Amino acid sequence: MHRDPFKDYIKQSEPSIREKGYAWHTAIGLQSVDGLRPSKYLIDTAIKNIEGEISIEDAQELLNTYYEQSSGKDGQNRTEEADKVSLRIAKLLSEKAFSFTPNEYISIHKKLFTGIYRHAGSLRDYNITKKEWVLDGATVLYGSASELRTTLEYDFSEEKKFNYKGLSMDEIIRHLAIFVSRLWQIHVFGEGNTRTTAVFFIKYLKTLGFDVTNDIFAENAWYFRNALVRANYNDLKNDIHETTEYLELFLKNLLLDEKNELHNRSMHVSSKLYVKEEVNIYDVKANIETSKANIQKKLSNIDDEIFDKTIAHIMALYDKYGTSEMFNRKDVETVTGLKATRAYEIIKLLLDNGIIRLVKGHGKGKYSFK
Repeated sequence: MHRDPFKDYIKQSEPSIREKGYAWHTAIGLQSVDGLRPSKYLIDTAIKNIEGEISIEDAQELLNTYYEQSSGKDGQNRTEEADKVSLRIAKLLSEKAFSFTPNEYISIHKKLFTGIYRHAGSLRDYNITKKEWVLDGATVLYGSASELRTTLEYDFSEEKKFNYKGLSMDEIIRHLAIFVSRLWQIHVFGEGNTRTTAVFFIKYLKTLGFDVTNDIFAENAWYFRNALVRANYNDLKNDIHETTEYLELFLKNLLLDEKNELHNRSMHVSSKLYVKEEVNIYDVKANIETSKANIQKKLSNIDDEIFDKTIAHIMALYDKYGTSEMFNRKDVETVTGLKATRAYEIIKLLLDNGIIRLVKGHGKGKYSFK
């Protein structure tokens, strides 16, 4: 497993280095909510900015030039998204300016995703569903497209009126968990809601006097998203109820420096999927099925890191098909809820590392676990 290059920076006594290290560490970590990973070029550029060699504006110019010169490379789009959004988040988190308004929230989305999503800074005009791993493929009931602006303004109005005076810290954290979960549930944008909500929420927490310059968001971004999902999902016939308990654990670690264990598998509505928390592909293999020693052996030489979310998708695929059934890209999309490009990336990852094989004689693009 590669050593995290940002951990030392957020422990620095020099405030400017610590704050920039935190901003970059968080910005890059938040990309995992969509299974994205920034490039080595972005990491190197970030380090130069943290160490004072270049400004954030210089970093932005270098990154733009880098992608102008490398335009058209295969598989570039999502890495470019991860790089550019990481830089923009780092820049926003380093800025002191902030207004607690719906327009600020929408503006953050526009700043993060201009040139990446056509709808950057625009409210969606269609209803959405999203298959969630933590819900075993079910979806949260998101805000109605016709009521997004009204709902957003109502939530902001209610939070502005709320009085924190006299509350215990547990009560404050519970209220903050409810607020951010409701804000996220509206899902006012077509894409990019979790990253936008996280950036806005971090800046809001700072106005409340909290020091959030630690690695909780950076290392637990997917947990944060899954906790938001669980705070907005009911399935009463199966005794599953919306709960902010997981968000509260996250916030206690973030705001109070508690050491609660944050495990994605503990939030899953079903116990049938086991997710290994270490984001190492070797661990993925070992836990796809412990009885499959051959899979572990084939992957034992891989030291690259992958995100918890990707691990979960692989686990879900194996749980669905095992070694006896074939699947294709459309099946991957169905099981994981991913779009075609990302589904193909997972298939390629599994093929390249010998976890699955191409099955011939059964039509084009059929695969099975080895």
